[in-house]
Amino acid sequence: MITYYLDSSVAVKLYVAETGSDWVRDLLLTAPQDLAVISSHLLCIEVWSAFTRRLRAGTVTPEQHNRIHDWFTQHRYELYRFKAVDEEIIQKTRELFVAYALRAYDAIHLATALLANRQLLARRLPPVTFLCADDQLVVAAAAEGLTVDNPNNHP
Repeated sequence: MITYYLDSSVAVKLYVAETGSDWVRDLLLTAPQDLAVISSHLLCIEVWSAFTRRLRAGTVTPEQHNRIHDWFTQHRYELYRFKAVDEEIIQKTRELFVAYALRAYDAIHLATALLANRQLLARRLPPVTFLCADDQLVVAAAAEGLTVDNPNNHP
Protein backbone atom coordinates (compact mmCIF):
# COMPACT_ATOMS: atom_id res chain seq x y z
CA MET A 1 0.00 0.00 0.00
CA ILE A 2 1.17 3.52 -0.82
CA THR A 3 0.08 6.19 1.66
CA TYR A 4 0.37 9.92 1.12
CA TYR A 5 -0.42 12.65 3.59
CA LEU A 6 -1.57 15.90 1.96
CA ASP A 7 -1.65 19.31 3.51
CA SER A 8 -3.73 22.04 1.88
CA SER A 9 -0.83 23.42 -0.17
CA VAL A 10 -0.84 20.15 -2.12
CA ALA A 11 -4.56 19.41 -2.07
CA VAL A 12 -5.34 22.72 -3.77
CA LYS A 13 -2.97 21.73 -6.60
CA LEU A 14 -5.35 18.91 -7.53
CA TYR A 15 -8.06 21.42 -8.37
CA VAL A 16 -6.31 24.66 -9.37
CA ALA A 17 -3.45 24.88 -11.88
CA GLU A 18 -0.25 25.77 -10.03
CA THR A 19 3.37 24.70 -10.12
CA GLY A 20 3.39 20.96 -9.49
CA SER A 21 -0.32 20.42 -10.23
CA ASP A 22 0.31 17.99 -13.09
CA TRP A 23 2.69 15.97 -10.91
CA VAL A 24 0.17 15.80 -8.05
CA ARG A 25 -2.64 14.77 -10.39
CA ASP A 26 -0.51 12.07 -12.00
CA LEU A 27 0.62 10.80 -8.61
CA LEU A 28 -2.81 10.65 -6.98
CA LEU A 29 -5.36 10.27 -9.74
CA THR A 30 -3.60 7.72 -11.96
CA ALA A 31 -2.19 5.71 -9.09
CA PRO A 32 -2.72 2.04 -8.32
CA GLN A 33 -5.74 0.93 -6.34
CA ASP A 34 -3.68 0.35 -3.19
CA LEU A 35 -3.27 4.10 -2.72
CA ALA A 36 -4.37 5.87 0.47
CA VAL A 37 -4.58 9.65 0.77
CA ILE A 38 -4.71 10.83 4.37
CA SER A 39 -5.25 14.29 5.81
CA SER A 40 -6.75 16.11 8.75
CA HIS A 41 -10.42 17.07 8.62
CA LEU A 42 -9.14 20.64 8.73
CA LEU A 43 -8.07 20.21 5.11
CA CYS A 44 -11.69 20.77 4.03
CA ILE A 45 -11.81 24.18 5.69
CA GLU A 46 -8.48 25.21 4.21
CA VAL A 47 -9.33 24.03 0.69
CA TRP A 48 -12.75 25.71 0.66
CA SER A 49 -11.09 28.90 1.90
CA ALA A 50 -8.45 28.73 -0.84
CA PHE A 51 -11.10 28.24 -3.51
CA THR A 52 -13.13 31.18 -2.23
CA ARG A 53 -10.05 33.44 -2.05
CA ARG A 54 -9.35 32.66 -5.70
CA LEU A 55 -12.97 33.45 -6.61
CA ARG A 56 -12.81 36.79 -4.80
CA ALA A 57 -9.46 37.61 -6.39
CA GLY A 58 -10.86 36.82 -9.82
CA THR A 59 -8.29 34.11 -10.59
CA VAL A 60 -11.10 31.60 -11.06
CA THR A 61 -14.51 32.28 -12.57
CA PRO A 62 -17.74 31.41 -10.72
CA GLU A 63 -18.12 28.42 -13.07
CA GLN A 64 -14.58 27.23 -12.32
CA HIS A 65 -15.19 27.74 -8.61
CA ASN A 66 -18.32 25.60 -8.74
CA ARG A 67 -16.52 22.90 -10.74
CA ILE A 68 -13.50 22.65 -8.42
CA HIS A 69 -15.76 22.81 -5.37
CA ASP A 70 -17.85 19.92 -6.73
CA TRP A 71 -14.74 17.94 -7.64
CA PHE A 72 -13.30 18.36 -4.15
CA THR A 73 -16.64 17.41 -2.60
CA GLN A 74 -16.60 14.19 -4.64
CA HIS A 75 -13.03 13.49 -3.55
CA ARG A 76 -13.95 14.09 0.11
CA TYR A 77 -15.80 10.80 -0.02
CA GLU A 78 -13.86 8.87 -2.66
CA LEU A 79 -10.20 9.84 -2.34
CA TYR A 80 -9.39 11.14 1.13
CA ARG A 81 -9.29 9.36 4.45
CA PHE A 82 -9.69 12.10 7.04
CA LYS A 83 -8.34 11.98 10.57
CA ALA A 84 -10.16 13.87 13.31
CA VAL A 85 -8.25 16.21 15.57
CA ASP A 86 -8.20 14.37 18.89
CA GLU A 87 -6.34 14.81 22.17
CA GLU A 88 -3.31 12.88 20.95
CA ILE A 89 -2.96 15.19 17.94
CA ILE A 90 -3.45 18.26 20.12
CA GLN A 91 -0.65 17.15 22.45
CA LYS A 92 1.67 16.33 19.56
CA THR A 93 0.89 19.73 18.02
CA ARG A 94 1.94 21.39 21.27
CA GLU A 95 5.27 19.55 21.14
CA LEU A 96 5.80 20.65 17.55
CA PHE A 97 5.27 24.31 18.49
CA VAL A 98 8.19 24.00 20.91
CA ALA A 99 10.45 22.38 18.31
CA TYR A 100 9.54 24.40 15.19
CA ALA A 101 8.16 27.81 14.26
CA LEU A 102 5.01 26.44 12.62
CA ARG A 103 1.61 28.00 12.04
CA ALA A 104 -1.27 26.33 13.88
CA TYR A 105 -2.80 24.38 10.99
CA ASP A 106 0.64 23.37 9.72
CA ALA A 107 1.48 21.91 13.13
CA ILE A 108 -1.83 20.04 13.19
CA HIS A 109 -1.12 18.59 9.75
CA LEU A 110 2.35 17.48 10.80
CA ALA A 111 1.09 15.98 14.07
CA THR A 112 -1.64 14.11 12.20
CA ALA A 113 0.85 12.79 9.65
CA LEU A 114 3.27 11.67 12.37
CA LEU A 115 0.59 9.79 14.26
CA ALA A 116 -0.77 8.21 11.06
CA ASN A 117 2.78 7.15 10.18
CA ARG A 118 3.26 5.59 13.61
CA GLN A 119 0.01 3.63 13.18
CA LEU A 120 1.07 2.38 9.75
CA LEU A 121 4.48 1.26 11.00
CA ALA A 122 2.90 -0.50 13.99
CA ARG A 123 0.84 -2.54 11.51
CA ARG A 124 4.03 -3.29 9.53
CA LEU A 125 2.82 -1.23 6.58
CA PRO A 126 5.01 1.11 4.51
CA PRO A 127 5.44 4.60 5.95
CA VAL A 128 3.51 7.66 4.90
CA THR A 129 4.97 10.12 2.41
CA PHE A 130 4.28 13.69 3.47
CA LEU A 131 3.38 15.86 0.47
CA CYS A 132 3.69 19.57 1.10
CA ALA A 133 4.51 22.71 -0.88
CA ASP A 134 5.50 24.77 2.18
CA ASP A 135 9.29 24.72 2.58
CA GLN A 136 9.22 25.37 6.34
CA LEU A 137 6.77 22.54 6.94
CA VAL A 138 8.74 20.21 4.65
CA VAL A 139 11.87 20.86 6.71
CA ALA A 140 10.03 20.16 9.98
CA ALA A 141 8.46 16.97 8.60
CA ALA A 142 11.84 15.70 7.39
CA ALA A 143 13.40 16.54 10.76
CA GLU A 144 10.66 14.45 12.40
CA GLY A 145 11.67 11.50 10.22
CA LEU A 146 8.95 11.53 7.59
CA THR A 147 9.62 10.89 3.94
CA VAL A 148 8.71 14.16 2.23
CA ASP A 149 8.16 15.44 -1.27
CA ASN A 150 7.38 18.94 -2.52
CA PRO A 151 5.30 19.24 -5.71
CA ASN A 152 7.00 22.56 -6.43
CA ASN A 153 10.12 20.52 -7.19
CA HIS A 154 8.20 18.80 -10.00
CA PRO A 155 7.11 21.57 -12.37
